Amino acid sequence: MTWFESPADVATRLQAAGYLADAATATTAFLAGALEKPLLLEGPAGVGKTELAKAVSRATGADLVRLQCYEGLDEARALYEWNYKKQLLRIQATNADDLDWTRTHDEIFTEEFLLTRPLLTAIRRDEPTVLLIDEVDKTDVEVEGLLLEVLSDFQVTIPELGTVAAVRRPYVVLTSNASRELSEAVKRRCLYLHLDYPDAAREREILLSQVPDLDDRIAEQLVATVGRLRDLELKKAPSIAESVDWARTLLALEIRDLDEKAVADTLGVVLKHASDHERAVRELKLAKS
Repeated sequence: MTWFESPADVATRLQAAGYLADAATATTAFLAGALEKPLLLEGPAGVGKTELAKAVSRATGADLVRLQCYEGLDEARALYEWNYKKQLLRIQATNADDLDWTRTHDEIFTEEFLLTRPLLTAIRRDEPTVLLIDEVDKTDVEVEGLLLEVLSDFQVTIPELGTVAAVRRPYVVLTSNASRELSEAVKRRCLYLHLDYPDAAREREILLSQVPDLDDRIAEQLVATVGRLRDLELKKAPSIAESVDWARTLLALEIRDLDEKAVADTLGVVLKHASDHERAVRELKLAKS
């Protein structure tokens, strides 16, 4: 499958899918498909890393398979596991003599008893698939070893069944908030793109595309205020998604001027920590709502 014809094709189709990609993003997204290499997206939370994978899925008509990473993720949740309850029932239904046990052992390690998880699911699919490995930096370092075979050879080895190779290579996107450094082995297998918060002009363009009824003047005020908030030392800076939520909030409240009172009254839409709220009120010299 040819995922995209060119970087320009990426930009056009992603925009139609609701994602505005700059030149670097469009070029790297094109190369990930053309070279069949995983794409590692790194940057702060809320800059559109996960949304890019979703947009590729929408733009190409491919199904999205998502592995949400977290501390404690293991092989059973990422790759596959055996249906032990079903295996036990089969064993109990079999006589205990040696001949029957040998036959039963061979029978219970078959496709019938295999529970596939996201990585193996994506590898085995015949249809076009976008595999999203989300927030890979939240896993333990050991989990990265599980990814290496998938990322380099697009295959998974199951001791009881052998090696399962991809019939159709998925479009692989890994995201990282850079909470820890990923191993060089993982990085070596991927194309890399750092996504940061957009500049004011681009964020305004994103806002108007997502909230087309938003007044231009309000959009400019909102983008400027969000920029000031991101310059503060906050626990969690406002994401692009939260900027969009703020724009929709202003529309819902029919606020036509983002003055200090309007900011103070709606600040909870974009700041989700009490300490951040207090700092913003203090630094921006807002009246407490």
